[in-house]
Amino acid sequence: MSHDTNSPVLTEAKPGENHAAEFELPVEGFQGTAEEIEQQWYEKVYRGRGDSMAQLTLRALIMGSILGGILSLTNLYIGLKSGWGFGVAITACILSYSLWTTFHKLGWVRTNMTILENNCMQSTASAAGYSTGTTLVSAFAALMLITGKPMPVSLMLAWVFLLAVLGVTMAIPMKRQMINIEQLRFPSGLAAAETLRALHSHGEKGMRAAKGLAVAGGLAAFSTFWTDGLRLVHKSLEVFQLSSVVNWLNELLVGKAWMGRTVMFNWDPIFIAAGAITGMRVCLSMLVSGTLCWAIYVPIMQGQGVIEGSGFKQVVQWTLWGGTACMVSSGLLNFLLQWKTSLRAFRNLGKMFQRGGTQDRMDQLEAPITWFVVGQVLVLIVLAILAKATFDIPYWVAALALVMSFILALVACRVTGETDTTPVGAMGQITQMTIGALHPGSATTTLMSANVVSSAAISSADLLTDLKSGYLLGANPRKQFLAQFSGIFIGTIITVLAFRVMVPDASKLGTDQFPAPAAQNWRAVAETMSQGIGHLHPVKRWSMAIGAVVGVVLAVLPVLLPRQQKYIPSAAGVGLAWTFHWYYSMLFFLGAFLGWIFQKRAPEKSEEYTFPVASGVIAGGSLMGVLLIFWENGPEMIKKLLGGG
Repeated sequence: MSHDTNSPVLTEAKPGENHAAEFELPVEGFQGTAEEIEQQWYEKVYRGRGDSMAQLTLRALIMGSILGGILSLTNLYIGLKSGWGFGVAITACILSYSLWTTFHKLGWVRTNMTILENNCMQSTASAAGYSTGTTLVSAFAALMLITGKPMPVSLMLAWVFLLAVLGVTMAIPMKRQMINIEQLRFPSGLAAAETLRALHSHGEKGMRAAKGLAVAGGLAAFSTFWTDGLRLVHKSLEVFQLSSVVNWLNELLVGKAWMGRTVMFNWDPIFIAAGAITGMRVCLSMLVSGTLCWAIYVPIMQGQGVIEGSGFKQVVQWTLWGGTACMVSSGLLNFLLQWKTSLRAFRNLGKMFQRGGTQDRMDQLEAPITWFVVGQVLVLIVLAILAKATFDIPYWVAALALVMSFILALVACRVTGETDTTPVGAMGQITQMTIGALHPGSATTTLMSANVVSSAAISSADLLTDLKSGYLLGANPRKQFLAQFSGIFIGTIITVLAFRVMVPDASKLGTDQFPAPAAQNWRAVAETMSQGIGHLHPVKRWSMAIGAVVGVVLAVLPVLLPRQQKYIPSAAGVGLAWTFHWYYSMLFFLGAFLGWIFQKRAPEKSEEYTFPVASGVIAGGSLMGVLLIFWENGPEMIKKLLGGG
């Protein structure tokens, strides 16, 4: 048995350990039974890499913590501005590689990081920069709007940390099913793996892929700057931005009514690249379902006076119910239909009670299911006590929220694996509806219960996305889990303290400085659902019922017609399209269509270049987006953090 089967420890990198960077990523996965698939991965991907290369090193954790801490400030600030957050893994990979290579050339360090060290680094950075901050700009900001006062810093630290631990440990039993066996895409994870491989490549084929990634990344960075950066050079240049030109064309060609329904064109190469990675089945499902929603259902409901308002924020409050029900019903049914393979994740739980019990080699590599049990039980106890003491939430409601967290995190992780988008808001609102029906009367109770679910979904999906990178690169999943877990600490401290400085009281929210759209949405749903499900409009209830039926049908059809599975719509894609803008579905489909055409006309070149180029687009666009945020908001962010104005 390889030495990696022991408990992982911090190690220092050794010279020459970067030799295994040259190999093909197993993007298309393996075939066979569950045991055969895992055996193939172990023999063809893990051996010679994860069992010999440095991974969980002190320098990887430090670099990941520093980069994640810096990027968490960006996510926090832009989240308060727009309600959006973005993954930081790819940005951290590029920055870490660049910095460490520079340090090595200057003689400040003895060796470069290995590819698997950088993989652990990006897991640490991702946890610090993304998993811990999203809940602050949504649920916690909404709580301030409802109560009119901020939570004590100590309580925020406890809540954010516990919720992140809940989500990370919750993903443990999902990993083997969704990544090892089903081999879901998790496009951002795939892109991060391609980025790391390109950065560390030296062979001829690897260098071609690296050049393709670099060129695509440069073009995407230029596109992002042209789309939203010219105004930062000078205000007069804003009219020449791509965003301004596209907006003018949309007003001219489709009109403001259809723009309000998001049925228009938008330019964002990142989503096109994500579509090329995601594939035609899911993306076509998104386009057809999104068109049915935004071009047919919404105009009809508006014409009948059911939907009032024309902006996306108003309209999506009517469409998300059906889409969420579709994702939830299909996700849960998929879990039940695959109970045999899902149960495999829990096998070693009983073994810890067996005297002299043994584990197979995959059990020894994966994060133990005992970590899942201990993490969930401890968090349940502490969160229940904290919820009761802080918000007078009954213990049974806290327990129900934890159960719902696991159920809906299953759904959210599956949707992320197929579409690269985590439906956090939709999952949270399903929880608010359920808690509001069972325990009406308190907006705070429904809000914080939903916060438990959404935070678990974010952290679980983020961990699985990172573990997908490690799976493709041949990393030790147990060590990568520990890297992700370590990032929670620095992420919690930095995001909570920065949030308190930026938003000292509720008066800062809903202003031009911090519109906090996510918080406004969460508050509105919490106040509505606290009155009970009986107050939900009949159209929304019917939407949920129909969406649930569609989800069940789409989950059952692949079982009944396995040979036609590739032609059956994706329930994740169908449901997700009802929860976000139509033009995102269109961009996803455009990317999938271009990838399909490329594969048909030049299959060999497609195999070599599609994923590196798509990954480069995602990396370049994301990195430029971060730079623009710092350019525009950096001085104000620093001033806020230093206690100024």
